[in-house]
Amino acid sequence: MKKHMQKTIFFNFILLILSLNICIVYGNDEITDISAEAVYLIDNRTNKVLYSKNENQKMYPASTTKILTAILVLENSNLDDLVTASYNAVMSIEEGYSTAKIQISESLTVEQLLQLLLVHSANDAANVLAEYIGGSVESFVSMMNTKLNELGLESSHFTNAYGKHDENHYTTAHDLAYLFKYCLNNETFRKIAGSASCAIPNTNESQSRLYPSTNQLLNPNSPNYYPFLTAGKTGQTSEARECLVSSAYKNNLELIGVILKSSDRFFDTRKLYEYGFSNFELKNIVTANDIATQIEVSNATNDTKDLNLLVKETIPALVRSNDTNLDIKTNIHLNDYIFAPIFENDILGTITYEINGVSYTTDLIASHNVELSEELGYAIYGIVAFIALFLVYKIFHSKKHKNK
Repeated sequence: MKKHMQKTIFFNFILLILSLNICIVYGNDEITDISAEAVYLIDNRTNKVLYSKNENQKMYPASTTKILTAILVLENSNLDDLVTASYNAVMSIEEGYSTAKIQISESLTVEQLLQLLLVHSANDAANVLAEYIGGSVESFVSMMNTKLNELGLESSHFTNAYGKHDENHYTTAHDLAYLFKYCLNNETFRKIAGSASCAIPNTNESQSRLYPSTNQLLNPNSPNYYPFLTAGKTGQTSEARECLVSSAYKNNLELIGVILKSSDRFFDTRKLYEYGFSNFELKNIVTANDIATQIEVSNATNDTKDLNLLVKETIPALVRSNDTNLDIKTNIHLNDYIFAPIFENDILGTITYEINGVSYTTDLIASHNVELSEELGYAIYGIVAFIALFLVYKIFHSKKHKNK
């Protein structure tokens, strides 16, 4: 049974999109031997832009369109759903567009169709899935554009599910990067989009088949193999030329790269990632349990009143590899009232570090238990007892007056 279409987007992702205007572009030392007309490289964790070239220019996405098709399918179906291909879905693909030769009335699971979609870039698989999820290809395309709007990707508009060339089927390198970032939150998408091949067993209409990925960077036997690539989707038409949106992981750093209108997408993608991994790295600004500051708790015992406030978690920042002296600004905000008793690991405030205009915030926690001073404790107990007795008196007096 199909799941209802998600109507809300991950809160953190929306905040991320809303904050794009304050992203810092660290790179833009020109990479002279990249042929692509539009290029974009970001860090997946911090959202920082490491390199950009014509990232907001309208471009044709070709089959990179299929990453949106795939994520909509994943969010609105089950992997073991069985789908039957219609005549229109498989026969409407124009000559020259890649297919998996799905047969009319052939039944495949959603997972198998997604493999054909993302690994082999099968356009017939895209249509079959679009009809299954949307009821018709046209309705599915409407869902695609709704999703783009929900994600805040306002420079994109799609007219079909697989990337057929159309003047009104367009995107930007910027939008594709953040769409791919959203897709990577789904582990099934990651797995399929990172596969070097896919095997489809016998079906009711066909024998078993094996398809290699169109992304040669994932194939260990290809001269274009790039061992750090984790996922990707290719695209190619005569108008869009060669395209590739992908992710790569090295040295605890995951980057997302987009190459559009290239004459050699695999070469360009490798050069883009080599630039990123060679020039940037994650450095810890602070490590969990480091002492941020010390305070004195006024109503505590002498033995426990001096309290260290510790940084709750390690904070990594993306910086240039040759940055030896980081300009770090620190701002500590403590809770309004800090009194004993306090327990170890209680949150007592926050600390914010600012590097190159980007802020990183974490909680400040108590290093140990802080006990209430006995003298103050007795005084407080006495006051509480007095208030309690006074309230009892007032209640009793009020009842006695009412009875009279």
